Amino acid sequence: MPTPTLPKAKPAAQSAASPTPSKPAKAPAAPTVAAPVREGFGALPHPHGTTFRVWAPAASAVSVTGTFNDWDKTKHPLQAEGDGNWAADLPAKPGDGYKYVLQTPSGELTRNDPYARSVTNSSGYSLVFDPQDFDWEGDNFQMPAWNDLVIYELHIGTFNVVEAGKPGTFRDVIARLDYLQGLGINCIEVMPATEFPGAYSWGYNPSNPFALESDYGGPEAFRELVKAAHQHGIAVVLDVVYNHFGPGDLDLWQFDGWQENDGGGIYFYNDWRAETPWGHNRPDYGRPEVRRYILDNALMWLEDYHCDGLRMDAIAFVRNVRGEDDPGADLPDGWSLMRWINEEIKARQPWKITIAEDLRSNPAITGATEQGGEGFSAQWSASFIYPVHEALKAYSDADRDMHAVGRAICTAYNGDAFQRIIYTESHDEVANGKSRLPEEIMPGDVENYFAKKRTVLGAALVLTAPGIPMLFQGQEFLAPGAFNDTEPLEWDWAEAHGGLTQLYRDLIALRRDLRGVTPGLRGQGCHVFHVNNDDKIIAFARWDGNPEDATVVVVNFSNQAHHDYTIGLPAGGNWQVRFNSDWEGYDADFSNFPGLGADAVAGEYDDYDQHGSIALGPYAAVILSR
Repeated sequence: MPTPTLPKAKPAAQSAASPTPSKPAKAPAAPTVAAPVREGFGALPHPHGTTFRVWAPAASAVSVTGTFNDWDKTKHPLQAEGDGNWAADLPAKPGDGYKYVLQTPSGELTRNDPYARSVTNSSGYSLVFDPQDFDWEGDNFQMPAWNDLVIYELHIGTFNVVEAGKPGTFRDVIARLDYLQGLGINCIEVMPATEFPGAYSWGYNPSNPFALESDYGGPEAFRELVKAAHQHGIAVVLDVVYNHFGPGDLDLWQFDGWQENDGGGIYFYNDWRAETPWGHNRPDYGRPEVRRYILDNALMWLEDYHCDGLRMDAIAFVRNVRGEDDPGADLPDGWSLMRWINEEIKARQPWKITIAEDLRSNPAITGATEQGGEGFSAQWSASFIYPVHEALKAYSDADRDMHAVGRAICTAYNGDAFQRIIYTESHDEVANGKSRLPEEIMPGDVENYFAKKRTVLGAALVLTAPGIPMLFQGQEFLAPGAFNDTEPLEWDWAEAHGGLTQLYRDLIALRRDLRGVTPGLRGQGCHVFHVNNDDKIIAFARWDGNPEDATVVVVNFSNQAHHDYTIGLPAGGNWQVRFNSDWEGYDADFSNFPGLGADAVAGEYDDYDQHGSIALGPYAAVILSR
């Protein structure tokens, strides 16, 4: 994300408590306006007009100017309600443009609505929007269980670009839902899609947190995407950013003219706690009105837009100024805010998922709120991605650490295998000076044998290890280079690498047990029973219920094939190969080493009472079950 140009907050010399603006002066006499009809904040349309309500405690008067009054600043004043709120019922309707005009100690300010659901663009004006005016009929989607989820992270602006020179849109994603459904994906995670400056961005610089990006099609198109995804059996998780706002085109900044230490005003900390890696623009989690603002935002996506979950960006910077486990920089109000949001979601819609990006391997992030945890459903797993990446990227086979990989496989938070999201590619892992995994393995030559083979090993681990697996857009067809918000995904690669896409399709089917032969991959059970750091081979069992009904995964991290490789087996009987990544049907460069199963024979091995011998190709993953 770009470094913002914002006034720096000075260290507070007095108290750590949230600064409170001075009491606003009494509003001057104004024309009589209708009493507000609706509760809530923003522009709230109803059959007889629109209720406008805004929080501006330092303002001495507030009015609404817009298309419905020829942008007259004086025609429609709001009335002071107390607690810094201003409201009135005005003759506006959905689609009308508007802005607030505030009389403040800093002079007259014209601002977009902090709660605007729709804007013309980030530097334009707000639009009245009716969140109830959409046909959700037939949207009876049932969120999959966590142990059935396979997430596909995508970026709206680059995922499916159909018009050169313009970013992709929500409707363009709809055109690819058949493909995702056929791949076996049942959840898409959408990178932030709220209004940001310009047409191109990752989305982590929200200027209007309640409005959907106008260049992506705005709120109407987003609702169409959610409904269409549900019709394809695909859940929608939206990435939201609460660790900072802005920095660009940010009307929240010094919204009503008040500030301290040249800080951001009523929506932000105005002392040392404001500092983030993205500017001095951290919301004030201790101020009740800001807490409500963020809670309202989270609930809006789930209730009004029917999203099935939220992924909350970089929450380490919500709970700590430096994003580390540094008690001196802790933000207890940030921790309690995240907990409050999770509690509210659980009370209202407990089947919806909340995902944290914290990356500090802290079990309390997904711990139960009643036990002091933050209450997230799952968190991105640093304990998986980093050791697995190291093993896959190492140039020499001798440098791959099977013990580190073994520790990564069975890690669980709070004893629950599905409290973690596991992946080898995400938006952060394929940019910011890094590249996609095959590019990291073999820079400039992603179609190289070694890049393909070892990338596939990563996919096999993601889709067989305990956790909720996640792919990044294009990963399944060997997308090259690094992620860039201006470079469209190259869909011709999907056709050129159709075999690899089939490999992912097969792995996803086994992960979800769609063929009825690998139920263990949906279970809590996990045991790494074979670690051979000399030959670079690892084997683990996954089970749901009875350990003897396990699914066994064997992964060869070396370029050496084995005709009769012995491993222990959880139970007797015939163990059949359900997947062999070395099949030439997946890629013509693969060696097509035979994937032979095994009949278990008595004799202790790997702490099991029986064992068997299997064939194992170079850089190959094999999945077996009885």
